Amino acid sequence: MPMEQRGVDTIPDEERTSGPRDLVSILLGSNLCLGVIIFGWLPPSFGLDWWGSLSSIVVGTVAGTALTAPLALISLRTATNLSTSSGAQFGVRGRLVGSVVGLLLALGYTALTVWIGGDVMVGVLGRLFGLPADGLSYGVVYGLLAAATVAGAVYGYRVLLAMSRVLAIGMTALLVLGIVAYAPHFTASALPEAGGYLLGGFWPTWFLATVAAGLSGPIAFITLLGDYTRYISPARHSSRRVLHATWLGLILGLLVPQLFGTFTAFAARAATDYAGPLVSASPTWYLIPLLLSASAGSVGNAGLMLYSMGLDLDAILPRASRAHATYTVAVVATVCVFVGHYYSSTQDAMTSFVLLLTAIGTPWAVITLIGFARCHGVYDADALQVFNRRSRGGIYWYRAGWNIPATASWAIGATSGLLAVSLPSYEGPLLPLTGGVDCSFLLSGVVGGVVYLLLTARTPQTEGAAPDGRSETAPRVPSDV
Repeated sequence: MPMEQRGVDTIPDEERTSGPRDLVSILLGSNLCLGVIIFGWLPPSFGLDWWGSLSSIVVGTVAGTALTAPLALISLRTATNLSTSSGAQFGVRGRLVGSVVGLLLALGYTALTVWIGGDVMVGVLGRLFGLPADGLSYGVVYGLLAAATVAGAVYGYRVLLAMSRVLAIGMTALLVLGIVAYAPHFTASALPEAGGYLLGGFWPTWFLATVAAGLSGPIAFITLLGDYTRYISPARHSSRRVLHATWLGLILGLLVPQLFGTFTAFAARAATDYAGPLVSASPTWYLIPLLLSASAGSVGNAGLMLYSMGLDLDAILPRASRAHATYTVAVVATVCVFVGHYYSSTQDAMTSFVLLLTAIGTPWAVITLIGFARCHGVYDADALQVFNRRSRGGIYWYRAGWNIPATASWAIGATSGLLAVSLPSYEGPLLPLTGGVDCSFLLSGVVGGVVYLLLTARTPQTEGAAPDGRSETAPRVPSDV
């Protein structure tokens, strides 16, 4: 299969040969990995019982999917990735906000996937062959996972899609075996080792789990969905079918692995760590399937994240090729793996990362969706590529390439969220206003969206959409975009 040559340029219609089923496959297959499974461990580690953990993950995932899924329709219309498409709202240079947010999200999740997958691999290899759990072992395993991940990401979308189709079937079978393996030791009671509710009470802890474990999953895709839907042609597949496929793919792709993580956390009594107890509690016959899950699943998920990072860096540095950008971010992600392994606890690192990035990313997603609703999905696809061509002008040029109202709205929303966040090592000054409950994502999204609507309230909008539902290259767009 040839290496993909496309970066963030517009995909020609003849190359847009994917469909809704491919979207479901890639969202399901790529997420059946330990990097997503471990998020199901967070609620039990916060002190919740099985039912509290289950409800927090389901509520957060469904709510996050409702917000995130419509973003898939934007790249369906623009035939480029979401950060580039957001230039319609933020300006062709202002869309760098989306590129940076996407880069940080994908960087964190790539590092987390390789980190957790590598830890489980070392543990399994230790039980099977006596591999010592020392720095050399971790370094070699992390390096092998990173190298395999880079190979898939550099070859591009088609290879990753083929890999996801295989993983969707193979990983599902491995998870089913895992339920059988861990079922004899399952308990629905809260784990005493967790030390009670992390935030002192049920509801504050439940809301924290809803955001950190449930909502964070869909939010991780706010800049990624367009990487896949840009290869779907709106001339052959309706927006409704693509939206339904996105809902199905996100809900299945997140709930299945996360609830497996919750189930195994209770079965393995994994209160303060996940990888070690998971390996220790595994029956001998499941060690090989667990090793396959840790290796193949991690490569599939991290490969997609790394692919997205390469696109985002390519969008930030147009002179860099997608392949070179991917190699660069792979090095950074691998460094983050070692930093996480040696200098941070898993729970603190994960909680801090997802809460901060959710607070920063949510207002960007809200503003981008408001713009999509205003323009009825009609974009000037050629004008979105001005920055990538290293030129000037076009209807999305605004002021020197930046739409000040949109950028300011995002900054105000993100700041509001950061001031209301509750981290293991930091509590925002606005937290007392919400009774100690972390509502940072909700506050950032509402504030960013409301400010954007107020700043652009008097801006006239162009009604209508392209007759065939595709992007137009003529400037039939809302005047605020």
